[in-house]
Order: sequence, then structure tokens, then C-alpha cells
Amino acid sequence: MDDDLYRDITEHARSTPDWVHSLAEVGTEAGLLLLMAVAVGIWWRARRGGARGVALAALVPVTTAVAYAVSEVVKSLVEEVRPCRAVTGAAASLATCPAPDDWSFPSNHATLAAALATGIAVARRVMAWLVLPLAVLVAFSRVFLGVHYPHDVAVGLALGAAVALLGARLLTRRGTALVERARAGTGPWSLLVKG
Repeated sequence: MDDDLYRDITEHARSTPDWVHSLAEVGTEAGLLLLMAVAVGIWWRARRGGARGVALAALVPVTTAVAYAVSEVVKSLVEEVRPCRAVTGAAASLATCPAPDDWSFPSNHATLAAALATGIAVARRVMAWLVLPLAVLVAFSRVFLGVHYPHDVAVGLALGAAVALLGARLLTRRGTALVERARAGTGPWSLLVKG
């Protein structure tokens, strides 16, 4: 079933104009860069507010790094071959198929996008309308380009969101205390948490 959905999406992708192909390929990376830029902006703005807001903003890159590490461990355990190598009768992928030892499950792009977007939404709820759909678009582009199965990106999105939510839940109190301590001091860390 997943093979059929993959075939349907990649066949549709092949039928779209070249500018859509280019947009999808650039958009995959640009979407992640935009999410990173928004995360930096959230942190920059949070520095003028309360310690909890700074802690939540500072947790975004931390939970994103953890989500990425978890996805890499899962990839090395599952070792799922990329659909651009494994699905017979599928349209050729729009993007270059990654090396044979670059496993497919879960999608790192989807994991990173979801972790960034979820962390941003937790730190600054008003941004959820922008960042959550962007994360879904980044994830979908990986299937559209032909380098991931739909289940790769679905699990990547779930993994990234879960790690970001769990990290915020478990680390916000400790992070807030660290920010308060850093704000009370005069060391280099105080510059990162003071507005």
C-alpha cells in the first residue's frame, strides 16, 4: 500500500512543471533554514521577557538535536532501503537518490522540521499557524522528490514533535532556573539570556 502511494505521488510529481520540481528541491532545505531562523528570532525576542520564555526558546535547538540523534539511531537499526532504489515501477525520483547506505526510515528532514516547529509553537504559540504547516510541507517534499516513503515522513514528524514536547515538559523548570541563575551573573552566559 505504501509503495502504491509512493508511486502515485512520484508519478504526479513527474507530471508537474520543472519550476515545481526546483521549488520542491530548494524548499526542502529552505524550509528547514526558515524554521531555524524563526527559532533564533523567538529566542532573541524571548530574552526581553521572563526566564521561562527564554528557557522554552533555548530548548528548541536542544530538543531538535536530540530528535535528530534519535532518528539517526532508529535509521541505523531499521536500515530501510530508500524507495528510489526499492520500489519497482515508480517514476524516477526528482532528487538524486541518496547513497545505498543512507537509510530511509525515519526521514531526518521531517524529524528536524517537526522538532523545530513544535518547539517554536511551544515557546511562542502565536507562531504555530506558520511553522506547523511549514514542517508538514518540508516532510511532504521528501516524498514528492522521491527519496522517502510516506511512512518515513509520518514517523519523522511524530518523532520530532514527540521529542520537542517531551523535552519542553521535562526540561522547562530546570531551564528556567538556569536562565535565572545566568541572568543574576555577569559571565558570558548572561549575555545569551538578557535582553
